Amino acid sequence: MSKQRLGKGLRALIPQAEEAVGRGDVQEIALSLVEPNPFQPRRDFDEERLKELADSISKFGLLEPVILRSRGARYELVVGERRVRAAQLAGLTHIPAILRAFDDLEMMQVALIENLQREDLNPIEEAEGYQRLIEEFGLTQEEVAASVGKRRSSVANLVRLLKLGELEQAMVREGSLSAGHAKVLLAVKGESERLQLAKRVKKEGMSVRQLERLLQKKAGDVPRGTSRRLNPELVALEEELQKHIGTRVKISYRQGKGRISLEYYSDRELERLLELIRSL
Repeated sequence: MSKQRLGKGLRALIPQAEEAVGRGDVQEIALSLVEPNPFQPRRDFDEERLKELADSISKFGLLEPVILRSRGARYELVVGERRVRAAQLAGLTHIPAILRAFDDLEMMQVALIENLQREDLNPIEEAEGYQRLIEEFGLTQEEVAASVGKRRSSVANLVRLLKLGELEQAMVREGSLSAGHAKVLLAVKGESERLQLAKRVKKEGMSVRQLERLLQKKAGDVPRGTSRRLNPELVALEEELQKHIGTRVKISYRQGKGRISLEYYSDRELERLLELIRSL
């Protein structure tokens, strides 16, 4: 996909259904020929909401066409998986669809943008989508941010959530941990300690602020002169650098000495950071 199309949003990639109807582009496609979008970032679908949509489709039909791409004699879903699932529940055999020629990168981008605009993705699903764009298509975090209309720092912070353990990620998926909780927990180095804190947050209904205070208190128990990973001043400095550089920053400090570490997620990201450092 050309760089010019990055960041233009869903309307630049697919037509509005009303416009397509006006051009006679809508076709009736057999549901048996439709396969899921292999780049669909969304994993969890609310069964109750699907049932409600299926009831509505049974009464009024499927009013908004889905978007498909041809794959030989079959089709792959680009946009509208929730509608397809509900149509199947409603017993439909055919659905209205618009056919468009998308490459794999556009498929993933459109799936991400549609879900983000509908606020259907949980933070882990969103992070996994960004990571796939970086790993499978070689996009930088800046290009990913442009393609979905977000700030680079937001993309970087979400991708970091994938450093959580499986159980913590599961808590974020189900909503018992927020993305804010997860970002604070990432400052805890020990995996066992981090998991125990996550469970405590879930059990006690702890707010992000309460979790921050708890960790600051724990950091305050470290002997004087040692590295205080959760020192609020260091955390503030890290956040300031992250906003400026656009990637995760770690600062270690001990008696006036320490280290600043930068994270990167691809060769292109490394090249960008090197260029930034050389320009200083």
